[in-house]
Amino acid sequence: MAIPQGMNRRHFMSHLAGASAMTVPALTFGNAIRANAQELKRNRKSAIMLWMSGGPSTMDLWDLKPGANTGGPFRPISTSGDVQISEHLPMTAKVMDKLAIIRSMSTREADHGRGRYYMHTGYVPNPNIEHPSYGAVISHETIDQRPELEIPPFVSVGGGSVGPGFLGMAWAPFTVNSNGQIRNMNMGMDQRRLMQRMAALDMIESGFIKQNRGSAAADHEKILKKTLNLMTSEQMRGFRVNEEPADVLERYGDNNFGKGCLMARRLVETGVPFIEVDLGGWDMHQNIFTTLADQRLPVLDRAMSALVEDLDQRGLLEDTAIMWMGEFSRTPRINGNTGRDHWARSWSVVVGGAGMNGGIAVGNTNSDGTKVETEPYTSQDVMASICKALGISLDTTFTSNNGRPMKIANSGKVIKELFA
Repeated sequence: MAIPQGMNRRHFMSHLAGASAMTVPALTFGNAIRANAQELKRNRKSAIMLWMSGGPSTMDLWDLKPGANTGGPFRPISTSGDVQISEHLPMTAKVMDKLAIIRSMSTREADHGRGRYYMHTGYVPNPNIEHPSYGAVISHETIDQRPELEIPPFVSVGGGSVGPGFLGMAWAPFTVNSNGQIRNMNMGMDQRRLMQRMAALDMIESGFIKQNRGSAAADHEKILKKTLNLMTSEQMRGFRVNEEPADVLERYGDNNFGKGCLMARRLVETGVPFIEVDLGGWDMHQNIFTTLADQRLPVLDRAMSALVEDLDQRGLLEDTAIMWMGEFSRTPRINGNTGRDHWARSWSVVVGGAGMNGGIAVGNTNSDGTKVETEPYTSQDVMASICKALGISLDTTFTSNNGRPMKIANSGKVIKELFA
């Protein structure tokens, strides 16, 4: 995220400090949110990104190659859709009729930082411009659907995400951990002291704005006012996953990713348009099959399947897009350490909800997974398809800080099979 001159990230995040420590009126969260969900169903769209940082081996999850020398030991199983997936995702297999696998992803960025940026924005990194990420774009384009929203429209759970770029700090990710605690929060600060600091800061910000020193102070003031609103908002209860019944917490999984996915569901109910949940640990250059089977896939399987099932049962999936992706995948070739290295030429992304077709695989790779055999798709194509699902016009054009017109989703093409 590009931070305006004179403002570092800790300075910025400190203005969000203490919000979760504030006293919230003891209202009945569940009833209020369920009533709000009925309104959400009518005209509001949301998106949840499940971000697999490190680069997951999609050949071992969504596009198995049994019998190939690149295939590894995992076996495919049937699902509720017309696709097969890994035997280590049995719960997700039961909800695959709600999800689609894009198996013909072919990209060029096989570096962690560059791939992360590209898959979040649809643009390759450029030293002269910071592009806005999914969360900033979708929040910016759907915020008028929820004028009553008091909490940030872009929430990142368990990771920092990619920032708002030239859209400005008002669209930056609001970063929390899986227990709803805000990053860099000063736990020792009481409410009276915090309010004193807010009042002093407001006076300083107003002075800067009056001196016409550019947009940074005005953007900063918006963040400050949003923070003040957070202190008394009933909507902050969306972050409190521990208020859920024990059986619900167990269904998602008693771990950071499980709680993050549960929080995402609660925030969609609250009215937040974009939530990103991070599950790291996919950079498996060694011992990949043991690590996947024993550690990563059980966590992913339980939480992802619970999220899809929960959204569907609550009538929210039809208006909520889900994306599962990492910055790239892993090599078809298994290296000497029983691992897979970085690979971006042929891999998979999973999407679902918001009216997209489920239970299908779009495109395919060859018998050993080394190349795409059908029409290849890119980050911008996935982004264009998600925008279409959310009712965001692909004719939307932004203007960057240097005055250049920037087409939404970098002029990506819609993946037609998702909407046929």
